[in-house]
Amino acid sequence: MSIIQIIVKGGIMMIPLALCSVVAIAILFERLISLRKIRVNSRTFILQVKNLLLRHKVDEAMSLCKETPGPIAGITQAGLLKRNRSREEIKDAIEGAAKTEVYFLERYLGVLGTIAAIAPLIGFLGTVTGMIRAFMQVQTLGGNVDASVLAGGIWEALITTAAGLIVGIPTLIFYNWIQSKVERFVFEMQESSNDLLDILLDRETRHED
Repeated sequence: MSIIQIIVKGGIMMIPLALCSVVAIAILFERLISLRKIRVNSRTFILQVKNLLLRHKVDEAMSLCKETPGPIAGITQAGLLKRNRSREEIKDAIEGAAKTEVYFLERYLGVLGTIAAIAPLIGFLGTVTGMIRAFMQVQTLGGNVDASVLAGGIWEALITTAAGLIVGIPTLIFYNWIQSKVERFVFEMQESSNDLLDILLDRETRHED
């Protein structure tokens, strides 16, 4: 029996499961490509910015931020734009930029988590509808049935259960994996924002002296 024939025997619930799998795969590839593009050594980047600022090359530091992909560069640029303001204004600018960057890091993760949760449920719903169909056939035939009569409903019940788990389990694994990467980026952003704030305040203190 071919894969297509098995899918057809799964009944109508295979349609939303197929849609869930397509969406999950699309989001997975989009997130992998996006996170790969913004991967950067945050410590090295902050040191480069610090060295430029110590040499009073603010424009070059801004250019470095624009040329460097990723959230670290974004919050650094926001802090540099407020470099001549008070500590609270600089801090607010960095925190505001960090919130924006976190939003983009977590984009579509909610959809991925939802698919991981509902795919098995859709599969179980297919199990219920399949068993209902099987028992309806039993009632229609007055109980005079053999295994072949019940096969259609049982096929539907088992296939949708399996399909729901096949979609849901990998999606949940990838969701947690991507979430861990996002959390690492957020942690690096927090560290970098503290370092940047210290650098900017130290620079201002030297100017005052």
